Amino acid sequence: MQNLCCHFLAMFFLILCGCCCGAFRPRYKRLVDNIFPEDPEDGLVKANMEKLTFYALSAPEKLDRIGAYLSERLCRDVARHRYGYVCIAMEALDQLLMACHCQSINLFVESFLKMVRKLLEADKPNLQILGTNSFVKFANIEEDTPSYHRSYDFFVSRFSEMCHSNYEDPDIRTKIRMAGIKGLQGVVRKTVNDELQANIWDPQHMDKIVPSLLFNLQSGEGTESRSPSPLQASEKEKESPAELTERCFRELLGRAAYGNIKNAVTPVLMHLDNHSLWEGKTFAVRCFKIIMYSIQSQHSHLVIQQLLGHLDANSKTSATVRAGIVEVLLEAAAIAASGSVGPTVLEVFNTLLRHLKLSVDYELTGSYDCTAMGSKTINKHEERQLQEAVIRTIGSFANTLPTYQRSEVMLFIMGKVPIPGLHPTLPPSGSGLEAYRMIQVMLLKSLRQVTCGFQSTNMLTAMPTSFLDPLLSFALLEDAHIRLLVLEILVSLIDRHSNLPKFSTISIISDISVLKLKMEKCSRQDNLFMKKHAQQLYRHIYLSCKEHSSVQVHYEMLYSLLALVSMELANEEVVVDLIRLSLALQDLALASEETLPVYNRCAVHALAAAYLNLICQLTSVPTFCQHIHEVLEMRQKESPFLLPEDVFTEEPKVPEILERPGVELLFQQVKITEVLGVSGYNAERLAIPYTPQFTDEDRLSKRKSVGETISLQVEVESRNSPEKEERTPAEEITFEALKNAIVDSVGLEEQERERRRQVVEKFQKAPFEEIAAHCGARATMLQNKLSQIFEITIRPPPSPSGTITAGYGQTQSRSVPVYEMKFPDLCVY
Repeated sequence: MQNLCCHFLAMFFLILCGCCCGAFRPRYKRLVDNIFPEDPEDGLVKANMEKLTFYALSAPEKLDRIGAYLSERLCRDVARHRYGYVCIAMEALDQLLMACHCQSINLFVESFLKMVRKLLEADKPNLQILGTNSFVKFANIEEDTPSYHRSYDFFVSRFSEMCHSNYEDPDIRTKIRMAGIKGLQGVVRKTVNDELQANIWDPQHMDKIVPSLLFNLQSGEGTESRSPSPLQASEKEKESPAELTERCFRELLGRAAYGNIKNAVTPVLMHLDNHSLWEGKTFAVRCFKIIMYSIQSQHSHLVIQQLLGHLDANSKTSATVRAGIVEVLLEAAAIAASGSVGPTVLEVFNTLLRHLKLSVDYELTGSYDCTAMGSKTINKHEERQLQEAVIRTIGSFANTLPTYQRSEVMLFIMGKVPIPGLHPTLPPSGSGLEAYRMIQVMLLKSLRQVTCGFQSTNMLTAMPTSFLDPLLSFALLEDAHIRLLVLEILVSLIDRHSNLPKFSTISIISDISVLKLKMEKCSRQDNLFMKKHAQQLYRHIYLSCKEHSSVQVHYEMLYSLLALVSMELANEEVVVDLIRLSLALQDLALASEETLPVYNRCAVHALAAAYLNLICQLTSVPTFCQHIHEVLEMRQKESPFLLPEDVFTEEPKVPEILERPGVELLFQQVKITEVLGVSGYNAERLAIPYTPQFTDEDRLSKRKSVGETISLQVEVESRNSPEKEERTPAEEITFEALKNAIVDSVGLEEQERERRRQVVEKFQKAPFEEIAAHCGARATMLQNKLSQIFEITIRPPPSPSGTITAGYGQTQSRSVPVYEMKFPDLCVY
């Protein structure tokens, strides 16, 4: 009985203590407990939540304890799988965060992040999504006080992992991935503008964030980027991970400062490399379109420089990968036109030209050394596609540049083109020569792409001597493709009013007013340009018509060149010279010593006829037009194969043997001189037939006659050189010597003829290096002789201090004090 009483007393004591302890519990704990209902399905007790919020605002020093207690309850509920109470706890935390912005919120945030972390670590997708939503709400809050010790490394890693979720249920998988994307967006918003936080732009974070975004963006590869700037999406689009990813990616890039662009773009390059996404080009182009449209326009050149560096790093990968990078460069350059390509413009073109040359080398050798995989065979078709992509990219970059920079790029590219006879490393023959020919073609194509659409008001700055001379030297080469490229470049540079399409075909136009040509008066700068370079242009047009390998397209470009010069750069003197040139072309087609094929002769006749028909209408001299039209009518009746309509067709109607045309079928220089002289043109100049003068450039054309002329000139100069005179001892002139000279004159002439033949043969057959060495030796000898002459003739001025004699008979200056010098009496006062 006594034991039973003790037992009841103990129970009563425990109940009494429990009631008393509950009454004495801290108020914040009681307030927190009161927000949880008995049935979690009833949700948060709003009245009690308002009391808790009021208490937290009245006593902010208790906020951290409230957070710690809520965190403790949430962890216990998660462990016991009481997920209804977990949702209530997170709802309470969210409301406290939105209401409290006091200085003590930092410690409360630590408890909050601990609870979010607990939810993200759970295996339940609903808890992960719940934790992510709470974190996103927290990320949108602007805190009043900074935090020095908060870390978001776990959240970056966990949200990135959620972006790659492979959950079995596709709907749940999509929700988890979208939650991960939103979480990453929240981390970026929370940290990007807070200097006290860990730098989100560090590679350790960017290497997780950017690939996670690209992984989800790739799932919506079929949808193109809709606009250059992010727009508000509809509710349906928000359900797509790809659309959400694109908005998040744009926001990330839009917040990138100058020093952070590299860290944001490098993971993109690595992702495209690791997943072989360059070859498809579509996704890579889409990614960089988003990048170029999202970053600040003044930072565009940083992205372009990174792409160029990545192209260098992949110089030994497959052509499809390099072509993909170049295509991305092409699109990026077009977008960067509104910003800037950057200060290192020539570096951009130098990189592209280097890879163009590298591709040509790969195509010729058929393989390249790969350090990881040994030697790898290349696909020539893929290399050709890469080369065309590089050329298009060069043109795209050039279109973003102002006029003065484009002129510099033209000079830069021209300096890269190897010129035969001038380039020291150009091989004389063999596969090396073919490599240089391909490089010439590719670089000239690049130059043509740069000049396309180029319009300069001053031709002197557009085509300086340093650019025009090497360019025209290619018009003398035997390669028909190279000559055509040169003509296209010249025509593109001269055509400043877009008249070229009107002269794309050669034809006899009865009334040129239907063409609606755009013309302006020739400026002073244009007159200076023609005064300086006109004869070069005429000469190369004439020599181009002499080439046997010229076909229809060559004559069409020559006609365009003549027509554009007449409209863009013509004054009275130029018009006279162009008419003389046209008549000289007619004489060229008639010359019997020229071994031109029948088609070429007919083509030159037709070219001259079409141009004279054009120039006579431009001059507006009725008698001149009458003579031209009479000849054209006679040709139409008797010799239509001398007109462009029969020559420049798919099936030219030319005779097998071309007889010399009658006088009535030819344009008469005397008559043209007479009618134009009456109209005020320079009749004296018209009366002089045009004759091109050969220069040193003709050695590039491999014509025998020019080669012989130069060879003989070099030999004659070498015989009269000081070196030759020094080696030959002075011969004493005596009666016997004169007698022998008379007797042996015939033999000496034969010896001289034989020696000349040997000289010519030597310069025709000897390698270029040997000839260059011979000329170099002569130049060195001349320099040595000049140095000797200057040493003899140039003496130092006399010094009032006098000289003293040193050893070995040499004299050297002696320093004499001023007070010891003897001056004339008139100089002393």
